[in-house]
Amino acid sequence: MISAPASPPLLTHRQLSMFRAIMVQGNLSRAAEVCHSSQPTLSRELARLEQLLGFDLFDRLRGRLRPTVRALALMQEVERSFVGLEHIATRAQELRTLTTGRLQLACLPALAHAMVPGALVHFAQALPDAAVSVCPLESPWLEQALSEQRFDVGLSETTQAPTGVELLPLLQVNEVAVLPAGHPLCQKAVLQPVDFANERFVSLAEGDPYRAAIDAMFASAGVQRTGWLETTSAVAVCAMVQQGLGVAIVNPLTAAAMAGPNLMVRPLSVAIPFNVSLLLPSVAAPHPLRGQLVTALEQGCRQLLRNQ
Repeated sequence: MISAPASPPLLTHRQLSMFRAIMVQGNLSRAAEVCHSSQPTLSRELARLEQLLGFDLFDRLRGRLRPTVRALALMQEVERSFVGLEHIATRAQELRTLTTGRLQLACLPALAHAMVPGALVHFAQALPDAAVSVCPLESPWLEQALSEQRFDVGLSETTQAPTGVELLPLLQVNEVAVLPAGHPLCQKAVLQPVDFANERFVSLAEGDPYRAAIDAMFASAGVQRTGWLETTSAVAVCAMVQQGLGVAIVNPLTAAAMAGPNLMVRPLSVAIPFNVSLLLPSVAAPHPLRGQLVTALEQGCRQLLRNQ
């Protein structure tokens, strides 16, 4: 019977690696090969580990090792540690090679759908081995995350730089109207506020700054709409319009991405600016490939403007 230690044991990475190898391989001989050691050495190390822990890890049955319940529970903790170590090793490899370093890009959900994919085509052509993680976030959580230096690059509609962040204007275009195919307003090349009088209107949610600008435009023109649907997502607005549930006004990037046989896009006679800004954390050291990602985003914007 092994006596329990008076205080938590001080385990080494070598001991845990040996234990894991025995658990994974099922016997000492194969575990010794994996550990580049001999079977007698591994057997002695196992005995020392059990003495250190204060309990048996294996039952010895006719020359075979059978894990105890405690060994199985310990293995769960060891696996968590090794997964963490493998992640660290992978990250270290990325940092060493740089070209495979994973860039962290935060953007508004609408931009993840309508703008980022095209920009990443340019980035992949320039750096095919580089990796990017795209995280859609709504405001103000997006700007807060950039202030906390949690991402390498951000894409937002804000025109005010958050604390600890450099803001670069990337794109300014105007909101557009989206109409279901066959709607009478499709016959017009440019829509005026009065054209929306008494139309069933799909709105962005209360509190959205573009919802406020759109409502102000109609209030200034004295136009009443039937506002029976609203949602927080420009993509959802367009999907509802595609189904004939009403007409709407959204940003031109989402409108262009979703335009097709069931969704028509028309410019407005009144300009409602839609801004996209680059947010670059200025406290943390920039990722070595941040400049290339910024260049790709700028190329993507120029392509979007050409397609307007």
